[in-house]
Amino acid sequence: MSVAAIKIKIMPDSPKTDMKKMEKNANSILEKNGVKNPKFEIEPIAFGLKAIIVMFGWPEDKPLEELEEKLKKIKEVSSVQVIDIRRAIG
Repeated sequence: MSVAAIKIKIMPDSPKTDMKKMEKNANSILEKNGVKNPKFEIEPIAFGLKAIIVMFGWPEDKPLEELEEKLKKIKEVSSVQVIDIRRAIG
């Protein structure tokens, strides 16, 4: 079974969104779906708006769409976008 390195951008619906709370909720969803040790970064977008960039390993044979839908249901999330998928060595 191969592992893919996934990078997802989570956009809040407002610059006033509590990014730490959103990150905590995203981490909880990721852990419930078997993701271990995701890496979170905050990326400035424009006009005070920031996005959360999440990087993690994901089994290639497991659909990613279900995880995206769960992340979209987080309160104050505007959008979720997969921005990079690469085959990881291992």
